[in-house]
Amino acid sequence: MLSPDTILSRIGSPADLKALNDRELDQLADEMRHELIGVVGRRAAHFASNLGVVELCLALHLTFDFATDRLIWDTGHQIYPHKLITGRAAELHTIRTKGGLMGYPNPAESPYDLFMTGHAGCAPSTALGLKLGDELMGRTDAHSVAVIGDGAFPSGIVFEALNHASGSQSKLLVILNDNKMSICPPVGGVANALDRARMSKTYHDWNKRLKSLVPTIPLVGETAERWLQQFKDAIKASLQHGMLFEELGFTYLGPIDGHDLKGLRTYLEKVKEMSGPILLHVLTNKGHGFEPAVKDPVKFHAPAPFRKSEGGYVPIKVSSSETYTDAFSAALFDACRRDSRVAVLTAAMCEGNKLQKVRETFPKQFFDVGICESHAVALAGGMAKAGARPVVDIYSTFLQRAYDQIFQEVSLQSLPVVFCLDRAGLVGADGPTHHGSYDLAYMRAFPNMVVMAPGDRRDVGPMLEFALGHDAPVSIRYPRANLESVEREVQPIELGQAEVIEWESDGMIVACGAILGTCLQAAARLHRRYGLHVGVINARFAKPLDRTTIGKAIEEAAFVLTVEEGCLPGGFGSAVLEAANDAGLPTQHVRRLGLPDRFVLHAERDEQLAEVGLDVDGITASALELARAVGLEFTDLGPEPEAAAAARPDSAVGPAAHPNGSTVVAASPSQQ
Repeated sequence: MLSPDTILSRIGSPADLKALNDRELDQLADEMRHELIGVVGRRAAHFASNLGVVELCLALHLTFDFATDRLIWDTGHQIYPHKLITGRAAELHTIRTKGGLMGYPNPAESPYDLFMTGHAGCAPSTALGLKLGDELMGRTDAHSVAVIGDGAFPSGIVFEALNHASGSQSKLLVILNDNKMSICPPVGGVANALDRARMSKTYHDWNKRLKSLVPTIPLVGETAERWLQQFKDAIKASLQHGMLFEELGFTYLGPIDGHDLKGLRTYLEKVKEMSGPILLHVLTNKGHGFEPAVKDPVKFHAPAPFRKSEGGYVPIKVSSSETYTDAFSAALFDACRRDSRVAVLTAAMCEGNKLQKVRETFPKQFFDVGICESHAVALAGGMAKAGARPVVDIYSTFLQRAYDQIFQEVSLQSLPVVFCLDRAGLVGADGPTHHGSYDLAYMRAFPNMVVMAPGDRRDVGPMLEFALGHDAPVSIRYPRANLESVEREVQPIELGQAEVIEWESDGMIVACGAILGTCLQAAARLHRRYGLHVGVINARFAKPLDRTTIGKAIEEAAFVLTVEEGCLPGGFGSAVLEAANDAGLPTQHVRRLGLPDRFVLHAERDEQLAEVGLDVDGITASALELARAVGLEFTDLGPEPEAAAAARPDSAVGPAAHPNGSTVVAASPSQQ
């Protein structure tokens, strides 16, 4: 909680910063870091990136008035210092919790947050749009600033924005926050160029010497000025850094120390008086002020909770178990070992997708392209055309950035590219920018695309093996969740074939994906408490749909409930209704359960599932409502005695028995 005797407690808005002297500002920076460390001591949160921008944040708000000027933080996970000084310091302890502050910019929280940003690379475009929009509306004096990290800088949209800004010659400030990191170490030519810029101080030394030499040069007027500019340009060209941006039409300044608050303010004040597009290159350290995070910024990007100690920090132990990400990582490792044609591609998410072992063991089969999802997919298309078996392993929310390449370079060509969509469905505290809500709908729209979802752990390996042997594109989605296993006689994976867990006449629940275990628990409760006999189908395929099995369920069962952890418009349930319509089957007894047509806000994943009715209680309630609607008679036998509650089939852990004898073995909670 915020201490009342701090300078930070007196900052209600950026205007309050103006009254502070240099010593007080330095103390404020220390207090802000103390608050950030306190947040991560309570829960997992973005950490190292926020520690790295404290001085930059203060300098920006001291120089500009963002009540009228414009500020966009690219990606947005480094927004915490900005929130601290824009009236939200007392609420920071609620960040990333249900009903609390969002871990990203949120216009609903503050007028200082202009966009809800969660995907990298878009800040220069939106900042330029704000500037051009302000000019169009007559607000010509408003400044527009985009802060973007070096990891996001190679994104294609960044260079589209720089190209346009140069052509428009509107006044735009792009601050390159260069900390040598994104979530993983940056890769590629832009990263190498920035490395050279960081390492070279020669240009800045020459620049200082030139300024001191000016009075002694025996030239006057325009001749001297032209000679000096030509000489400086020659040095810049020989040292390379900055010339890329100068050639694009930007005035390049830097690199400068991003932790020197006074120096930052001096540069920003000068920039305010300049015209045209400007790129200010600022060097910062991720984790600045907390040595363990400086030494290991990857680990401290979004660490598990810890407490400070004299030696640095002590992690707070939390329960954990194997997740779907772990299972797919292991399956990919095995695939690379079996077949040298298999290539694994990711977009700066090696750590998040847990691909370190693949990268280290099979370096020739591993490709991290940086935050360039469009390139990753087009690259995979080329590799597949050459005979390789590429697997694009990307979060569902980020694969949306490559939609056109999925269409043009993969689906249209019918190339055997496998898409592993991690974090499909609800993702918890990261919230609406990161939910994988739409992939079932956007992938099944493409011709030639096979769309799959494992029901449990035992589907994972066989599904990947099937996908790698299929001569067309395949999408496999899986959630940010612990693995579950449904004990049963597993049926082999065959194209377009669902798996019947149990067939019943009162109702059938058709589960798409890892919601299968929850559906089985709901079916068990419906039988035990209400006497309803409800079967469960593991759909496995959203495309091609098993029209025979699901059509039979629609014909024979009193009701059918489809369940998916994806958007309802265009999703799996829609595919079922389309198939029924094509077959001339009645659908008044068919209902869809999935993510509603709205954005689900940040909270714990279990809280989000309960909110949208995708937990055991919600699925049970939907099935009962549907049973009533179709005229089924049943009796509520009431809740079980308290003594038996801990052993209930639908409890959080332990086995859940279905009437047919199948069980769901649920893992313990994870802090993935």
